[in-house]
Amino acid sequence: GGGGDGGGDPVFEGTVNIPVIVNIIEQTTGQVTQAQINSQIAILNEDFNNNNSGTANVPSEFANLVADVNISFSLAGINSKTDTRSSWGTNDAMKSASSGGWDATDPANFLNIWVCEIGGGILGYAQFPGGAAATDGVVIGTDFFGENAAGGIYGHGRTGTHEVGHWLNLRHIWGDGRCNRDDFVADTPKSDRPNYNCPSYPTVHCRSNDMTMNYMDYVQDDCMYMFSLGQNDRMRALFTAGGARESFVQ
Repeated sequence: GGGGDGGGDPVFEGTVNIPVIVNIIEQTTGQVTQAQINSQIAILNEDFNNNNSGTANVPSEFANLVADVNISFSLAGINSKTDTRSSWGTNDAMKSASSGGWDATDPANFLNIWVCEIGGGILGYAQFPGGAAATDGVVIGTDFFGENAAGGIYGHGRTGTHEVGHWLNLRHIWGDGRCNRDDFVADTPKSDRPNYNCPSYPTVHCRSNDMTMNYMDYVQDDCMYMFSLGQNDRMRALFTAGGARESFVQ
């Protein structure tokens, strides 16, 4: 939060539909169920269309900043294979058939989500817009994909929401640094660290109340339930003429 918002940037106002390819690498056949896949798509649609019931808990300070991003997601395909590896890491090996994973499907027109055992306590990771096409997309750890009891407090599909936020150019809400390190969104308050678990309001780190319930913080799944209007504009700018995700609306 804080700092410049690039105020004059154009924002795409039209409908955005994102077809999703789910690339599964499971340790045993059937580990990732159709119900989990369907639930993850449903959760993305909830969260990017302001239909998360938790939004009722947004403090009045932030209530007028809650955004309906109006981006919808649809399941376009599933690729699935088994591999006994328990730790794929974060070096994109899962995104390459030559290393035992799945190559990306047409990333200019599909959001590729890879589901595998990442290892190292990592719930997921994403590539920001403008990177290499071959690795474009989001990776989610098997236990944290969709509605999944194995994920515990991170078992309600919000790792997907957080990582798709990154894929749509959102930074962590605390800016990955000290109080003045920015997330390039003017209406998100300054903070100097992530929040975890389910913080009470108000939580203060930089002389203002943290927007702990934002999807780009690190709180548990049922305690995050909003994108801000500034985040909405930053995401939707990607779909304007010359924007990094323009191909999805052409």
